[in-house]
Amino acid sequence: MSVDKVLITGGLGFIGGEVAKRLVEIGQRVVLFDNLSPQIHGAVPNLSSLSLLRSTDVEVFRGDVCRPCDWEVALSDVKCVIHLAAETGTAQSMYEISRYTETNVGGTAFLLNYLANHKHNVAKIILASSRSVYGEGAYLCACCGLVYPSMRSEEMFRSKRWQPACPTCNGPIVATATPEEARTSPASIYAATKLAQEDLVRIATKALGIPAVIFRFQNVYGEGQSLKNPYTGILSIFSNQLRSGVTINLYEDGQESRDFIHVSDVARAVFLGVTGDGADGSTLNVGSGRATTVERIALLLRERFGSETQPLVSGQYRLGDIRHGYADTAAIYEQLGFAPEISLEQGLDRFVAWVKQQAPEPDRLNAVTEELISRGLYGGTCRN
Repeated sequence: MSVDKVLITGGLGFIGGEVAKRLVEIGQRVVLFDNLSPQIHGAVPNLSSLSLLRSTDVEVFRGDVCRPCDWEVALSDVKCVIHLAAETGTAQSMYEISRYTETNVGGTAFLLNYLANHKHNVAKIILASSRSVYGEGAYLCACCGLVYPSMRSEEMFRSKRWQPACPTCNGPIVATATPEEARTSPASIYAATKLAQEDLVRIATKALGIPAVIFRFQNVYGEGQSLKNPYTGILSIFSNQLRSGVTINLYEDGQESRDFIHVSDVARAVFLGVTGDGADGSTLNVGSGRATTVERIALLLRERFGSETQPLVSGQYRLGDIRHGYADTAAIYEQLGFAPEISLEQGLDRFVAWVKQQAPEPDRLNAVTEELISRGLYGGTCRN
């Protein structure tokens, strides 16, 4: 696809910045559309360190995806929209339901509504979705084969039965790579809004004749990730705690696992989706294809920060959390030739080196925990 001007919503976030760098390197003009949320950028945003903004091929538009008039300005002369803007905290979404729905679903609807009712030049849309739409994702049962358990109940959490059981025979199951055709089963409001975004984009772009690619990001981390946001980004949260000498609290038994992928790999996947047509009309996982436990992440970070504080396995939990999840990446390799290049160890080295260059941020997790407790979304008791 020949691209003239690219609009990146959420463009001043760490994923948007990495995507923009790749596009600018090949001479593309880029518009970064962002509301500079205080939760991510702080009360007084400081963009002075972003060398990208010195490029004549980059312009910044501060606006809100929930304001139709802002879309009118942002979409001027745009050939491709990379829609990254979203509220992203899983736990926070469980009590800020209207805000998450308005931004994630409403903002996407305003984009599509504009395209359906006005003249424009948009010839492709890239949507950043999330692996959270799967809920628990895929598991294997020795008796029943591939199964998709439902979200864990509060009774399971209270009795510390962390691992889901087979939904058919109630037997033991083990996590396996989740393919794109897996059943979707959102376990949080955030996940539900991401699935709604997918449906809106899939249906509307088909009717409008605009090619679209939907990427389901796994756990993205890397340099530039917000250190201010206590609701999302487990590596940032753990890093703040290690730098502050605060003990890392591992929920459940610490053995819940995620698929961690470096932001530069994610940006490369998006770049391939923008500049080629091999994935048009597809929904694709973007991940490493490997599961890593939260405990291992904490220990790897502890080693890199030179901390002597051991993580604490607390037995505490958050309603709506999944147990395991990692991606089947065969489809994105087949359609875009994409495979991750940054190993977890390399990515953590880069991330920690970057964090050490940043001003220390206070650990804000206690305030978040108190908020969840007050709303009945957090439970369990600490144990050594």
